Amino acid sequence: MSAIPSNPSAQLTARAAVAPRNLPEATTEPAWVKWLLIGTALGFLALFLFVPLAIVFVEAFKKGAGVYLAAITDPDALSAIKLTLIAAGISVPLNLVFGIAAAWCIAKFDFRGKNVLLTLIDLPFSVSPVISGLIYVLVFGLQGWFGEWLRDHDLKVIFAVPGIVLATVFVTFPFVARELIPLMQAQGTEQEEAARVLGANGWQIFRRVTLPNVKWALLYGVILCNARAMGEFGAVSVVSGHIRGSTNTMPLHIEILYNEYQFAASFAVASLLAGLALVTLVLKFLVEQRVKSQLKVQERSE
Repeated sequence: MSAIPSNPSAQLTARAAVAPRNLPEATTEPAWVKWLLIGTALGFLALFLFVPLAIVFVEAFKKGAGVYLAAITDPDALSAIKLTLIAAGISVPLNLVFGIAAAWCIAKFDFRGKNVLLTLIDLPFSVSPVISGLIYVLVFGLQGWFGEWLRDHDLKVIFAVPGIVLATVFVTFPFVARELIPLMQAQGTEQEEAARVLGANGWQIFRRVTLPNVKWALLYGVILCNARAMGEFGAVSVVSGHIRGSTNTMPLHIEILYNEYQFAASFAVASLLAGLALVTLVLKFLVEQRVKSQLKVQERSE
């Protein structure tokens, strides 16, 4: 007969070591359940993702490459592409600066109103993009708070590029911050405090300690922010005025072409946005793989 440990904790450990040999694991399920769940997930992906994407590209090239090239090289289409890139090129760097500053404040400092700031960062996730666009119309429109002053100084925000940029910034500013905040909170402040003790100033601490630790999360947030900026429709639609060749972004241009029954042209421009979405997914996957490989290296070193 084997000896039974007198220590209760040792007895529990001994029983736990023996239990898996005699009892089935709690997470073990029949094979048909596993394959049913996998099939359901793949079915939803095929129905709501793969098939619509395939249809976009099929319809885009349905009438031949000549029609496709004519659609994406049309002056109005080129203007929409240019404006989309401008809006994303301005809003993403601004949200990058805001995301780093907000994450730094929330993760590294304690101050009154910290929870309020966290809540406000999530505001665009809960507010309809159409409402956010309407807010800018009420503030900067001709009948808005600053409408008369803007008119007197010959400045245009609504139905112009500044309004589109403002609306894009509003709907995209949580993405970078929300990727950085949990990571920086989990990392704590020990490394920054050690660098401060060794004589590093604030910029050196940020550049040599904080930024290398969050660079992949930062890149991940920028990728998501850029994807949302280029694909935004609701808020931009309210503030743009739908002026062809002037204030139409790619999503708005697609809508106009579709409403005019120019299906081949609308799907051609839509295929560009779909291609950008696929590139975003590839970049997102590469960043995730890079993060996982770094975590494995850290675990091995520890």
